[in-house]
Amino acid sequence: MEVIQTALERGVPALSEHQSKAVLTAYGIPTTREKLTHGAKEAVAAADGIGYPVVLKACSPYLMHKSEKGCIRFNLNSPREVQQAFHDITGAVDVEIDGILVQETIQGQRELVMGLTRDPQFGPCVMLGLGGIATEIFKDAVFRVAPFDPMEAMDMIEELRSKAMLGLFRGQEKADLETICDSLVAVSTMALKHPEISEIDINPLIIDAQGRVTAVDALVVF
Repeated sequence: MEVIQTALERGVPALSEHQSKAVLTAYGIPTTREKLTHGAKEAVAAADGIGYPVVLKACSPYLMHKSEKGCIRFNLNSPREVQQAFHDITGAVDVEIDGILVQETIQGQRELVMGLTRDPQFGPCVMLGLGGIATEIFKDAVFRVAPFDPMEAMDMIEELRSKAMLGLFRGQEKADLETICDSLVAVSTMALKHPEISEIDINPLIIDAQGRVTAVDALVVF
């Protein structure tokens, strides 16, 4: 893919979030509506087009942990808040950035994490687990060696201890399991087609009240 080739030629350690999501989208994984902006007025225009509330994030291949560096602002509900957040983020960031990402807010109580690692013994391994802040607390995750098919991906879902939350859950619709399976297979395919990728981290995948699944944050590492 051109975005990967360009990044490799630049010698960067990873794709930016915006670039990472472009790769996911190319492989059929649903991602947030968003726009990369380069000025406060452009950010406001993007937010107006996407619809409030929005999230603003610094976007850079050198920023792998945005929240820890004060480079992200949530729940922005007006042009004034977007403009202020734009200036706050650009003032806080201490690395070269590609711009400021304006992203839709996805509402959902259920979160998954999906990813890829390369094990020295087994090779490319795809992971599915409970996402968000619960990832490190509950450590509910399953792995498969790539490649595999949708049936094997469904087996991964069945092995999650927290799989009950993917059904009818507190008045919310059943999660779109087909999309989750297709996304797992897509990550598996990426692992084989792009050996230059050492790691993929999609966290969180938010499941909204209607059961739709959306990748809200993503990182592709070389």
